[in-house]
Amino acid sequence: MDRQSALAALRSALSAFERTWAGTEERWCVALSGGADSLALTAVAAPVRPTTALIVDHGLQPGSADVAETARVQALKLGCVAAEVIRVQVGTAGGPEAAARTARYQALTAARADAPVLLGHTLDDQAETVLLGLGRGSGPRSIAGMRPYDPPWYRPLLQVRRSVTVAACAELGITPWQDPHNVDPRFTRSRVRGEVLPMLEEVLGGGVAEALARTATALREDTDTLDALAARELRRAVTDDPSTGGLDTGVLRGLPAAIRRRVIRSWLLDGGATNLTDTQIRAVDTLVTGWRGQGGVAVGSPLRRQRLFAVRRDGVLRLHREPV
Repeated sequence: MDRQSALAALRSALSAFERTWAGTEERWCVALSGGADSLALTAVAAPVRPTTALIVDHGLQPGSADVAETARVQALKLGCVAAEVIRVQVGTAGGPEAAARTARYQALTAARADAPVLLGHTLDDQAETVLLGLGRGSGPRSIAGMRPYDPPWYRPLLQVRRSVTVAACAELGITPWQDPHNVDPRFTRSRVRGEVLPMLEEVLGGGVAEALARTATALREDTDTLDALAARELRRAVTDDPSTGGLDTGVLRGLPAAIRRRVIRSWLLDGGATNLTDTQIRAVDTLVTGWRGQGGVAVGSPLRRQRLFAVRRDGVLRLHREPV
């Protein structure tokens, strides 16, 4: 790779992203960890629009405050108009990776001041996400990976390899932070990154990461089309009585399975369900297709001291809450 080619590739990726981005905001934020991906993104984003770097300090490692301060200084040297360190408390729900991610996105949401947030996810991150979705059997929505455009989150580098961001930092003469969690075998994504993907590349002769990213794009396009059809059918399936907000099982039964389960998913989410799994959605679907008088299906809910159930009564699916 000759000199400047890595930075040129990143600038090209950001320009292509801007051409397809419908937003009219004059400024944006960038989520900066101090790693190569987010540093390289900051370097090409700051000259394009007024850019604020948001650095989340999770406090999970010794010296995290120093890492965050170094990233803040680097952001200002790269041309950001502002750089803010946000310290968060990481909980335990869902395991360490999920808890840190939840805390990070909550902090970014609170700090972005209505500006879009650029995230440094690369093609390699997308490939890892697809593999994780495949391994967990969580359905096509998970395998479709991360969206490049998912307001307020934007990912301009999803077609760029991680090696390009590393090379761009070298061109710029800046030293990125090497997060030890990225190579810690206790974390599933780290093992996918360090063991599974390299093995697949070796066994299949290369090009696996690009193929997985293409798969994500194709599935995302299919999913978007099916979601649009499901939104139309949801309006048709909702019962006339607004007090119940139920779904007519007769209407649902006549739908193709892929559309029907999407209707059920949207209805559950609209009714307050959270953290839905494919298993739960299929169990609710059985209330339509395999009705034998069975009881309701418990789904996740943010309500404390209450459980949320999908139940079938008189040919209508309804949501029912019970005290814990």
